[in-house]
Amino acid sequence: MRQIRQMLRLTELNAAGKMDKEIAAELNRDGFVAARGCPFQGGNVWLLRTRWQIPTVKINGGGANPGRWPDGSYSVHGAAAVLGVTPQTVFDYLAQGLLTGRQSTKGQPWQIDLPDEQIHRLRARLQHTRRSRKVAS
Repeated sequence: MRQIRQMLRLTELNAAGKMDKEIAAELNRDGFVAARGCPFQGGNVWLLRTRWQIPTVKINGGGANPGRWPDGSYSVHGAAAVLGVTPQTVFDYLAQGLLTGRQSTKGQPWQIDLPDEQIHRLRARLQHTRRSRKVAS
């Protein structure tokens, strides 16, 4: 019964456009507790949303991510288009530390910082890598 009330409240807060950390704070205020009697955190909410198949609230609503966000940062697809690579390569670059970016919370779109100087540096790196592969073949 407690779990059903948690799911209903989480669904209600999610539908109101709240992010995971905000939902966690509300659940804590409402007296709900996470596993092992601990207070909720954003990660707990993310896990429950995933388990209960409740979609994440996107920072840009229901629309597609723009190439560039209002703050000047790039989405994954926007960065991929500017660099001439696939979105997977952008994720690889983020993992390798070649690009820096942030997500407001897990499951949210990436906001990637990509100054012009870095665009030129990464494009040059790509040209060198592509040339090296052609020579090695």
